[in-house]
Amino acid sequence: MRRLLYIAFFFEVGFVLVVTPWSGFWDRNYFLQEASLLQAILTNDFVRGGISGLGLVNIFAGFSGLVAQIMARTSPGSIVDER
Repeated sequence: MRRLLYIAFFFEVGFVLVVTPWSGFWDRNYFLQEASLLQAILTNDFVRGGISGLGLVNIFAGFSGLVAQIMARTSPGSIVDER
């Protein structure tokens, strides 16, 4: 059960990191409006792409965890670790 919660967490964080840097919310952030240097860095397309890349890594980790969980349950004679 705990493993499935981790998998769901990876998917959620991944989707948020992929979508948020390209949304309007990212540009209207309070901290970006107050610090001009931070705004110049975080509105750079390369930085946004890097953050979205981290989101894709999280989604991939979620998929690999999900596949491992399914394979562990379907293989005959396997013992599933439910910690």
